[in-house]
Amino acid sequence: WLPKAHVEAPIAGSMVLAAVLLKLGGYGIIRMTPTNISTALIYPTIAMATWGIIMTGLTCLRKTDLKALIAYSSVGHMGLVASATLIQTPWSTSGAVILMVAHGLTSSMLFCLANMLYERTSTRMLIAMRGMQKAMPLMTSYWLIASLTNLALPPTINLIGEIQIMTTLFNWSPLTIMMTATGAAITAIYSLQMFMTSQQGHLTKDSKEVYPAQTRELLIMILHALPILLLTLNSELIN
Repeated sequence: WLPKAHVEAPIAGSMVLAAVLLKLGGYGIIRMTPTNISTALIYPTIAMATWGIIMTGLTCLRKTDLKALIAYSSVGHMGLVASATLIQTPWSTSGAVILMVAHGLTSSMLFCLANMLYERTSTRMLIAMRGMQKAMPLMTSYWLIASLTNLALPPTINLIGEIQIMTTLFNWSPLTIMMTATGAAITAIYSLQMFMTSQQGHLTKDSKEVYPAQTRELLIMILHALPILLLTLNSELIN
């Protein structure tokens, strides 16, 4: 239901859902999961969560709807959080909290950027948004920041959270590295594909009259990018 809710919701709803409500769910899992939970429940749940990372990534590779692509990416990242919270170690919980904060900023920023393109092109199809670097060169820099943080480029805060979770999962069961590493590789592929498709190439006929970014839009981007930068420089602020 989550991708459909993201796609059908207005931009404010998508941003709040990605940045706040999903994180409330992760916080609830952390608080409500007992420390002596049965392994009979942990194994299938973590298996489904890690397998969901790969399946949502593969879904993103074939999505042409930009908003649906970002929504499925959000689901994949929360699969990492869900698997980490079930292990219930200090390292895994810390990684889950860091990734939730980082993903809340990144996903909200991507949804806002997608809505800016939708307002100018009246479509969510990636192929119809190509060449936006020529029309809005300043917004391309924010697209680059959001895409690189989404794929957990070093030394972003997203990478710190994902590394902590992957390390914990590997110590818990070495087999999980196949799922998490594959999911990380797929995430990098569709994040770069999303950026290249929407920003590079020639403008379409319908995009010739695209107006540049407005002051309020740039302010929203700064309010997303600045916390990401500050947390990257000092991730201890989260803990």
